[in-house]
Amino acid sequence: MRRRDLFKAAAASAAALAAPRIGRAERPIKLVFVPTTDLTLLDPVVTANRPMRNHAYLVFDTLYGIDTSWTAQPQMVEGHQVEEDGLIWTLTLRDGLRFHDNEPVLARDVVASIHRFAARIGFADALMAATEELSAPDDRTVRFRLKHPFPHLPEALAGPGNIVPAIMPERLATTSPFKPVAEIVGSGPYRFLPEEHVSGARAVYERFPLYRPRGAGEPVGFTAGPKIAHFDRVEWLTLDPFSAMAALRSGEIDWWEAPPRDLVDQVARDRNVTVVSQYAIAIGILRFNHLHPPFDNAAIRRALLGAVDQAEAITGCRHRSRFLA
Repeated sequence: MRRRDLFKAAAASAAALAAPRIGRAERPIKLVFVPTTDLTLLDPVVTANRPMRNHAYLVFDTLYGIDTSWTAQPQMVEGHQVEEDGLIWTLTLRDGLRFHDNEPVLARDVVASIHRFAARIGFADALMAATEELSAPDDRTVRFRLKHPFPHLPEALAGPGNIVPAIMPERLATTSPFKPVAEIVGSGPYRFLPEEHVSGARAVYERFPLYRPRGAGEPVGFTAGPKIAHFDRVEWLTLDPFSAMAALRSGEIDWWEAPPRDLVDQVARDRNVTVVSQYAIAIGILRFNHLHPPFDNAAIRRALLGAVDQAEAITGCRHRSRFLA
């Protein structure tokens, strides 16, 4: 592609299509993105994969976000108070939060959303098992009354993970967590445009003008901090690798996520294309089968644990992903 400065939005291009085909951009303030796979479902609670997670963080907001030190930070909440030796948590929503249907975000929406995503997220489900009562005393207050202290409550409501703890209107959040919601309505920086969605080909988002990010001076990291919409419009195109490579070279897309390794070397020879390597870090867990000998013996498990070089194990689990812009 003829490289453009995406952050200054100098000359972004787009795809205008009704069946999948690529066309030239008609507006400069637009980002055209090719994800790893198509969005097969649009409900971030029902299914979990990388494109769904990225889609969810465009459309939905969360009560807390995770910063680069893996600490939960307030996102939709203004803050919280902990009382009675950790048994009462009172969360206060930020003022002015609105859903994409222009309705205000209310505490009862939050309560219904927590019940829905907790059924699919183990950490949040553990929180609910420790909860005696979850209530909405008023429109901006969410209250947990716990059976026993749960000090990691913010982290349980923040994620991160493939299933996003998305806050949605109560009328949608009452849907079974195993059934997709009828509409995609969030309160995040971008609004999903269902009328322009072509399954298997394209998903389109537009900046939500009523979105209120956190304070501009707050640090940004992972899912925490102010979410600033730099583009008026974002288009996701589902393309096969060779079509994506041709579109990138011709300037018809701006960003190709995780192309095949053999095509990276070909495209990287174009000096107008920037190739960025990223190391994706995940947490791996190795657990012995403690139900059967010899590892049903705790002493043997402890002895073997000392022989494991954890640094080598972590290094061996790293893998690299690439994206092009």
